[in-house]
Amino acid sequence: MVNALVGQKVAIVSPKAQTTRVRLMGVALEGASQVLLVDTPGIFEPRRRLDRAMVAAAWGGAQDADVIAFVIDAKTGLTKRLEPLVQSLAERREPKLVVLNKVDITPKEKLLELAMRLQEMLNPEEIFMIAASTGDGVAGLKAALAKRVPAGPWHFPEDQVSDATDRMMAAEVTREQLYLQLHAELPYASAIETEKYEERKDGSVVIHQQIHVGRDTQKAIVLGAKGVRLKEIGSRARAELEHLLDRKVHLFLHVKVNPKWEDDRGLYKEIGLDWVE
Repeated sequence: MVNALVGQKVAIVSPKAQTTRVRLMGVALEGASQVLLVDTPGIFEPRRRLDRAMVAAAWGGAQDADVIAFVIDAKTGLTKRLEPLVQSLAERREPKLVVLNKVDITPKEKLLELAMRLQEMLNPEEIFMIAASTGDGVAGLKAALAKRVPAGPWHFPEDQVSDATDRMMAAEVTREQLYLQLHAELPYASAIETEKYEERKDGSVVIHQQIHVGRDTQKAIVLGAKGVRLKEIGSRARAELEHLLDRKVHLFLHVKVNPKWEDDRGLYKEIGLDWVE
C-alpha cells in the first residue's frame, strides 16, 4: 500500500506475515501536500526478542502521527488476535482512518459486515476500500491523507521517496528475495547485515552482506544444492538494487550460522531496530 501511495517501491513485499520489520517512511506527493507515510511492522503477540523489538517499533512509529491509518486484510477479516489492537487504537486521540485492503478478492457481504463492525469499534473518520496490488481506491485514500496533513514546509526534497538509506535498502532487498524464493522453507529467524557498502569511482557500488541464520540446517536451505539457491537470491537482489539505485551493483552474499544473533545489540542497530529487554 505504501508503495502504491508513493508511486514507486520503498518497502519490500512478500506473502509472508510480519514481512515489515522496521519503521520505514515513504514520502508521497499529492498536489501541494507532502504526505509522510510511516510504515510500521504489524502488531502481534511477541514471542521472542525480535518480535518484541518489531512491536515496539510499530507502536513507536505511531507516536506524533497526525493521522493513524489502520490497514486490515479484508479477506482475513477481524480475527480475535486483532481485537485487542483495535481496542488500543480506539483509545488513542489521533484521527483514525480504516483501510480495508484486498477488496478485489473479498466477498462484498464480508466487506460490508467488516466495515460496519470497525465503524462501531473504532468510530473512524472514514473507511476506505482498496486493492493495493491493482491500485483500485488508492487515489481516494491518498487525497484524503493529503487533506489531513498540517500546513508547513515540506520535510524532504521533491525527489526523495523514503528516509531509508541505500545501505538499509540493500539489506531489505536481499531479505525480500529470501522470503520470495524460500517460501515455506524460509528460516524465519534470519537477518541481513550489510558489512560493507562502498561506492567506486566508476559510479558502481560494492556491497558485502552477511545472512545470519540460527542453525546449520537453515544455512543449507539458504545455500541450496551446490550453492545454487544463494546464487539465485544474489542475482535477483542485485538486479533489483541496480534498478532502485540506478547504478551497477556488485553484491556478495555470505551465510553465517549464529545461534545467538537475536541477542546481538549491534545487529539490531544495523537492521534498524531498537534493543528491547
